[in-house]
Amino acid sequence: MKSLVIDHKKNFIDLINEIIVSDSRGEKKDIFDGVEAVCNVIKQQALIGGKVMFIGNGGSAAISSHMAIDFWKNGGIPAIAFNDGPLLTCIGNDYGYEHIFEKPVAFYAKQGDVMIAISSSGRSENIINGVNAAIDKGCTVITLSGFEKNNPLRNMGLYNFYVPSGKYGPVEVVHQYICHWILDVIIESNLNKSEG
Repeated sequence: MKSLVIDHKKNFIDLINEIIVSDSRGEKKDIFDGVEAVCNVIKQQALIGGKVMFIGNGGSAAISSHMAIDFWKNGGIPAIAFNDGPLLTCIGNDYGYEHIFEKPVAFYAKQGDVMIAISSSGRSENIINGVNAAIDKGCTVITLSGFEKNNPLRNMGLYNFYVPSGKYGPVEVVHQYICHWILDVIIESNLNKSEG
């Protein structure tokens, strides 16, 4: 049992070091450059009145809600997660579950917004449809995925963060870590700017 406990921590630290960032062409980017670029995109879009939209299913929906709150409350950046229960059941019932993000994104998104799409598998049809709706509206898309390295979500964003694990727990925790990493850097850079 002790070795499993020790291995779990080691495997998690290794996984953080194995995050892969790529651009829309699938070209690998340095992780630090990728995080910095996403921070700059979000800050620039917020300055022109853009918002950050989060979408995800299950555990990724929980991350989406958490991060939407943190982005606006702690970061001062307008943010929303499209996972309200009545919204999901209404759209799912009227249009089909595969459209639960596509329909509200098509209505609420505007050019200048940023979408952060979170999916452990990177294969959820409703996430793919939501991303396509955001792209159609001229939004900047950032993706977070895991599981198979050739998942379709991995090449849909301007920047794509891939966690090379086939287990939900580690992928979801690392996805939340990436979101906090981005937000914390934005907050710190704003503090440094105001102090300087």
